[in-house]
Amino acid sequence: MYKKVVVLGGGTGISYLLKGLKDFPVDITAVITVSDNGRSTGKLREEFHTPAVGDIRKVITNLSQIDDPIKKMMSYRFQTSSDLDGHAVGNLILTAMLEITGSLRDSIAHLSKLLDVRHTVLPLSEDSDLTLMGEDEEENIIEGEEQITKAHRKLKRIFYKTEPKVLDEVIDAIKSADLIVFSMGSLYTSILPNIICKEVKKALKKVETPIMYLCNIVTQPGETDHFKVSDHVKLLNKYLERDIDVVVANNTKISEKMAHKYETEEQKDPVLIDYEELKKMKVELIEGDLMIIDEDNTLKHHSLKLSSLIFSYLMRK
Repeated sequence: MYKKVVVLGGGTGISYLLKGLKDFPVDITAVITVSDNGRSTGKLREEFHTPAVGDIRKVITNLSQIDDPIKKMMSYRFQTSSDLDGHAVGNLILTAMLEITGSLRDSIAHLSKLLDVRHTVLPLSEDSDLTLMGEDEEENIIEGEEQITKAHRKLKRIFYKTEPKVLDEVIDAIKSADLIVFSMGSLYTSILPNIICKEVKKALKKVETPIMYLCNIVTQPGETDHFKVSDHVKLLNKYLERDIDVVVANNTKISEKMAHKYETEEQKDPVLIDYEELKKMKVELIEGDLMIIDEDNTLKHHSLKLSSLIFSYLMRK
């Protein structure tokens, strides 16, 4: 029987990770945040009063075993002067399924079957009005995930406008997992939205299952400026109210040219490994040459290398 891995996250990070992890002999349950309110997802939420479907569409597509042309179709965004402008085909399909079934969980299951997904994808919640909130250090309240990201402010805390009802299947998956993974991605809008739920936090505190965090390659403007690997872990520990057991970090040296590009164009800096601080924290560090430059000239984790490290850790545990 394959070992069970629960991966929590959102955004591009988790979908990119699962693209590689699906090729390893593990049983994956991906738990996806549903509070995004930007772009196509935001428009659909406003019109149809649904949870966010964009990140779910990305995950299903990257877990799929179907041919690439179908995957490209799922991600295709209309460019038109009509109301379809900016909408991804997969977002429209998921919204249509949700209108038919009345359940996002069931819609995901049907689409997963259609696209030959052999793992489990779960929304964190079915709540249609889930709204992420942030409070900056000057006590200004920011409402909405997209607005939090665009604000580029140092955040004092992150919370939901109303406490979400987490799916029972999410809690069951956490309780039965052999490894729990927090994917790379924005700490405040992709990872913490899972952790701040009372039911999830309670479940994570109760289990003895190791928790692994896949640290970001670069910082997030305003939110994690000057953060080293240990700072990411400390922030997660604060919200978790228990300690991360193992952190996976990239040790590839970023070229001066690429570092300058990220610093000037996106105000992002490389996340450095601070070995002594991590040692003091007694968190296990797994490091590797995990960085690639993607075809769009952006820095990404090497999905297969990263997945290999996760699988190796799982096997020795």
